[in-house]
Amino acid sequence: MNYWVYILASGPGGTLYVGMTNNLIRRVYEHREGFVGGFTRRYGVKRLVYFEAHDTAIGALQREKNIKHWPREWKIDLIVRANPTWRDLYDEIVR
Repeated sequence: MNYWVYILASGPGGTLYVGMTNNLIRRVYEHREGFVGGFTRRYGVKRLVYFEAHDTAIGALQREKNIKHWPREWKIDLIVRANPTWRDLYDEIVR
């Protein structure tokens, strides 16, 4: 089973959210449709701008915690290295 660490954004350079899941398509869909209350719904954070796979839940959880504690600048650098235009990657993962 794969586990995923992902970053959502409200837009290029906008509000960021870091999460972890075992079903990336379902979880991003829940954020996009507003099924997930709280931070992402309140701030309109719906654009999938970064994701990475992990073999274990423990590895993904540790990576999520590490990224959450990074300065914002480091998170932006991670996104820009993989996705320089901040395009929404959701359509790519549902294909």
